Amino acid sequence: MLFSAAVMWLLHSLLPIARLIDPPWHRLGLLLMVAGVGVAATAFMHFQRVGTTVDPRNPAKASRLVTDGVFAWSRNPMYLGLLLALAGLAVMFGTIGPWLVPPLFVVAVTILQIKPEERVLGTLFGQAYVDYCRGTGRWIGRKS
Repeated sequence: MLFSAAVMWLLHSLLPIARLIDPPWHRLGLLLMVAGVGVAATAFMHFQRVGTTVDPRNPAKASRLVTDGVFAWSRNPMYLGLLLALAGLAVMFGTIGPWLVPPLFVVAVTILQIKPEERVLGTLFGQAYVDYCRGTGRWIGRKS
């Protein structure tokens, strides 16, 4: 996420291309950033409260499948929160260049982190995880 934010800053600074959002409206990006941090922090605290790992590098340490709270609306609310924060940052910059990064963030996180996590969680929690995936979107939304 920090790497993505740095690339966004570089794109804004070196290749601003065109301004999409003029001051003072660019400050609305702060709302998105705060919302993103709030979603991620809520998910993080929920994991801590139920006593399962918050370490994305080792999903095999998960001791519980969490499907309530923010996890009822997103299987990956921490990554969703980071994406919202990046979108807020793009609004803050106000130029078109930074908007190239959030979609790349989604692709990279999905391939490099989420899909490997899903394989591990499927092994750990079996049918319960399959059912959860059927009812809750990877990034956002309830299904069926």
